[in-house]
Amino acid sequence: MAMGRRFNREPRGPQIRINHRIRVPEVRVLDADGSNLGVIETGAALKRAAEQGLDLVEVNPKTSPPVCKILDFGKYKYEEKKKQREAKRKQTVVEVKEVKLRPKTDDHDLNVKMRAARKFIENGNKVKVTCRFRGREITHPQIAQRQLAFFVENTGDIANVEQSAAMEGRTMALLLAPKAAVMQKISNERAEREKDTSRPDHSRPDHSAPQNEAPEEESA
Repeated sequence: MAMGRRFNREPRGPQIRINHRIRVPEVRVLDADGSNLGVIETGAALKRAAEQGLDLVEVNPKTSPPVCKILDFGKYKYEEKKKQREAKRKQTVVEVKEVKLRPKTDDHDLNVKMRAARKFIENGNKVKVTCRFRGREITHPQIAQRQLAFFVENTGDIANVEQSAAMEGRTMALLLAPKAAVMQKISNERAEREKDTSRPDHSRPDHSAPQNEAPEEESA
């Protein structure tokens, strides 16, 4: 006997009820202009929406009676998706960058890696500083501890220790995260860039006006 197939479907979000899908006897209605029409029969609310060429949309199903609004549902869905895209675009994605050390890393290379770590943090990334041991180097963990302490000390103005130095197999690792002030600065700079791109550019020459006109000749 053939067995029925099962399909794993993604869970669907809450469905917005509109028009004749709203089956409660009465609703609280907000008109298209934002005015509160109070609690009226659902049939009367549907008729009012139809007369305006609009939809009756349930915007708050948790109240009693539910709150509905008269609006253009197609436009409403478009605006909601636009808001979601905008919110997603503005989200700050925090990456984890890795700075690798060895117990034998000299002071010059240590400072180079420190500058790289600071740059990562200033750009809003977390930094995982790792020191890997080889052979008998693991018998001297204090060297790696001093190196990681050097990173903590020299990033203290811009980073917090999210994970203290700890052994991970043959590696000692430390995780640094940008301070709130750093993330706020990044957010402010992004907002300023967005403002600049939305402003008209008045620095460009007006090609509708004649450029570099020759001076008029004086009459003799």
